[in-house]
Amino acid sequence: MEVFDAIERRKSVRAFDHKPIPEDVLMKILEAGRIAPSASNIQPWHFVVVRDQKKREALSSGKYAGFLKESPVVIVGCGDKKKSPKWNIIDVTIALENMVLAATGEGVGTCWIGSFDEEEVRRVVNVPPSCQVVAMLAVGYPRESLDLTSKIVGTRRRKSIEEIVSFEEFGKAKGA
Repeated sequence: MEVFDAIERRKSVRAFDHKPIPEDVLMKILEAGRIAPSASNIQPWHFVVVRDQKKREALSSGKYAGFLKESPVVIVGCGDKKKSPKWNIIDVTIALENMVLAATGEGVGTCWIGSFDEEEVRRVVNVPPSCQVVAMLAVGYPRESLDLTSKIVGTRRRKSIEEIVSFEEFGKAKGA
């Protein structure tokens, strides 16, 4: 799959098939995060892969994270605050988005999770004090027929380029 195709096809998946993700596919997704760019090449990230059912259930306590219970894999993205106090959050999010696009290219669905109690996640996966939990990714094969939430969300209109892009100055149209 071409990169732009993966960008266009990517959607938030909230209903997952119970089919496990093959190890080679999971490693390819993680490799996409590993090779992401970072400020000064510090690579201030650490990713915790959670497959254990009880741990996934504990991670699912966020208001919009209940479906993590059925996601076969949850990736917890952590940023090292000491190594990169100013840029760790941005660097981790870039790496996680690389993973999202790689997963899409492999036919694997993802959903970005920002709804969590950091202290609870920290406790469940033993995140050290030097790191912060930036986000989590639900990862698994989509169960299309029951993924009603993403179908509703998917019907939302995307803004046009003219609504979100300016040239030379904020609010200035192309050629103006």
